[in-house]
Amino acid sequence: MRVKRRCGKGGRIGRMVAPAVVTALCAVATLPGGASADEATGAGAGGATGGGSGGAYAFADGIKPITGAATTSDAPRLDAGAVYRDAITGGAKRIYRLDLDAKTNAYVSAVAVPEADSTVDRSDSLKVSLQDRNGFNCSANDARFGSADFARPVAAYAHRTMNRDSSFCQDAGPYYVVVERDSKATSSPEAWDLEIRHELEPKLKTEGPTAAPEEWASASPPAPAGGPRERAGGTSFFDATGLTEGEWTDRIEPGRSRFYRVPVNWGQQLFASADLGSSSGNGFVGSALAVTLFNPVQGVVSSSDSVSYDGKQKSAALEPLPPVKYENRFDSGSKFVNTRFAGWYYLRVSLNPEVGEEFGRKPYGLTLRINVEGTPAAAPAYDGQAGIFAVTEADQEAAANGQSGPEAAKSGTMRLVAAAGIGAGSVLVLGLVAWTLLARRSAARAASATGAGAGAGTGAAAATETGPTRYGPPAAW
Repeated sequence: MRVKRRCGKGGRIGRMVAPAVVTALCAVATLPGGASADEATGAGAGGATGGGSGGAYAFADGIKPITGAATTSDAPRLDAGAVYRDAITGGAKRIYRLDLDAKTNAYVSAVAVPEADSTVDRSDSLKVSLQDRNGFNCSANDARFGSADFARPVAAYAHRTMNRDSSFCQDAGPYYVVVERDSKATSSPEAWDLEIRHELEPKLKTEGPTAAPEEWASASPPAPAGGPRERAGGTSFFDATGLTEGEWTDRIEPGRSRFYRVPVNWGQQLFASADLGSSSGNGFVGSALAVTLFNPVQGVVSSSDSVSYDGKQKSAALEPLPPVKYENRFDSGSKFVNTRFAGWYYLRVSLNPEVGEEFGRKPYGLTLRINVEGTPAAAPAYDGQAGIFAVTEADQEAAANGQSGPEAAKSGTMRLVAAAGIGAGSVLVLGLVAWTLLARRSAARAASATGAGAGAGTGAAAATETGPTRYGPPAAW
């Protein structure tokens, strides 16, 4: 449906339907990226096909190019809600600037994407720090390849958390994001692409508890009921496939990563495991399967990369996590700090390329088991919009339908089109009814005038000329 040239108050649609309908139709005349609705229907998001093409990492749609500086004096600014693309070589440092107020929590993440066939060392790392004007680290985290020393996307994040009991990193002003890459001499020298995000979380209207819960259910629940269902994973955080509680099957190739996302609300706990299916042949691969859970701002929550593979089925289960609570951020344990908010939690599953060398280059069976335990609790009283730190009905629907972020956005847009279509149809029907009534009344007046003219001579002719019957819609349509 192409409506771009007919939109606006002076266009045909603008003259035929109500303003609200015009707004809805014109809003989808072009979808993100400049494509019209029919063009976008067959277009992949972010340059890659969603739903698990098995190809290269799909960077976020609308990503902005940026070049980090070597010093804070030259650091380019990151805007909240935006996604940026940069690159970093071994031993290099990239610095960016944030301008923060004195009331908002701030988060910055960096996803490093090495070439799939590049060489990495288990100690190679990506480090993200957020520093104040005096060089003090508000927080810092790094991501390493660990025992599963093969190339795959890794991510780390840093944050500025407002805390009434702290005297550091609480002032308004400039802050600096420092992204560092540490690589061994034996690692591939090629630059790693970077995907950088900056998000803000509003403060609370009223301060609440500052202690994480001491008791919570730590026993893994039974396997989800309902049997396995197929769902292909995405290639990145951007096109990660939505999952709900259940057992899900997929296929994964050696050297590739699959991304999934699960909505986890306040007060809920997420349990996740991944099984690698059996295969014929003899061989052995240590650290064959790497499974990592990330929070809504790409911070590592839990990981497992020590699963070895000898051709028999193997399972990797993430450690039990505490319920998602706002006060978790005030604890010192990483699994508490990183389950500090509701939203989409991301699961990345990567298969060691050595599996292909030992057992054949082919897709291998992958089974995910997801449990989301607990009744959703009330959200904290944010002094503003929660943004990505919430789970909406639309999020739940997207997870149930297996949609990625771009697919869910497109689906929501098309629902708007459908609603607008219904509204437009109603307006047109009412218009046609009005048109018919006007035509009938005009015809009646004409017939009356004709009858009067039989006894009035030229008066009938004058009446007929001044009141003709309309055989089309009113001119104002």
